[in-house]
Amino acid sequence: MMLSLEDKTLLYDFADEETEHPSPRKKKTNRAPFTKVGNSADQSIDTVCLCFAKIGKTHKTGPFVQPHIYRALEVIFEMPWGSAVDIWNVGALTWDLFERVYLFEDIFDANGRHDPFKHLAFMVALIGPPPPDLLRRSGLTNQCFDPNGSWITHGEAAVPPVSLESLKTRFSGTEKAAFIHFLRSMLK
Repeated sequence: MMLSLEDKTLLYDFADEETEHPSPRKKKTNRAPFTKVGNSADQSIDTVCLCFAKIGKTHKTGPFVQPHIYRALEVIFEMPWGSAVDIWNVGALTWDLFERVYLFEDIFDANGRHDPFKHLAFMVALIGPPPPDLLRRSGLTNQCFDPNGSWITHGEAAVPPVSLESLKTRFSGTEKAAFIHFLRSMLK
């Protein structure tokens, strides 16, 4: 997301305030990747994960670039990634903020661990199979998809019978259609 500021001193003021009074953070090992905001019992979402890609065209990293619930296909398959994963994050976060539930919430196994097969099956259900050219960018994709992009991992995780259009939203009619269209433009 690109923004411009008329008064750049706002950034310096924000940095000074964070230095003097850091925002509360959820600690995980020696890093603090998640910032907790809000604490209302009547809201389903009280954590917003801010994810920022590095500057440049593509990057090679492991699967820990994004929190599980916002993880893009490129990151799950450890492909080189670029700004498209940030757009993916904005799309998933937009759903979460409007609907007050995570779009990709049911992606964990019975022990609470991230299940990449379940996550990918849910992605296929919501937005359809990825394009074959994207799948050719990683040797890991053949565990889940055939060369044409069809899901083949039914034993690990079946594609659930759900779509973006079938999910309950705060919108209806043309507003819902516009919202889903907007999300689809980011979740591709």
